[in-house]
Amino acid sequence: MEASSEEAIRAWVNNLGFSQPEDAKAGVPAAEQRRISVRFGENTVVYALNDGSAADSLYGMLPLTIEVEDYGTNEKIFYPEEGLDTGDSPLAQAGAGTLAYYEPWGDVVFFYGDYNENPGLFELGQVVSGGELISEMSGTITIEAVE
Repeated sequence: MEASSEEAIRAWVNNLGFSQPEDAKAGVPAAEQRRISVRFGENTVVYALNDGSAADSLYGMLPLTIEVEDYGTNEKIFYPEEGLDTGDSPLAQAGAGTLAYYEPWGDVVFFYGDYNENPGLFELGQVVSGGELISEMSGTITIEAVE
């Protein structure tokens, strides 16, 4: 397909109200992005990871079975055994559905509500399914790569 035809189709699809996920890598179809599943009880939440170094660090630790904790009124957290490399990671700015890493405390954060931006808060990815379940996470969770 010629580039101009592809651009015209993308513009038409966007005008219809359909678009790629906000974190879609340029030129990489959403189906080819790295995804992780977070399972707790009978529930599963799926995230698409960005291409930052912190997301790479988390992905390299999988699979993980770990305890999740409530923190505040808008997030669930856990502490990975090792800190994540934030050297080439974007700051978290997207709101509910963001998967992030708070470097000063060394915790991974599942946001289910809005939050204030912070220079120590790095985005790992965004929820793609099950976002309405994040607030219900509790106890032991299992995080795995989605093949």
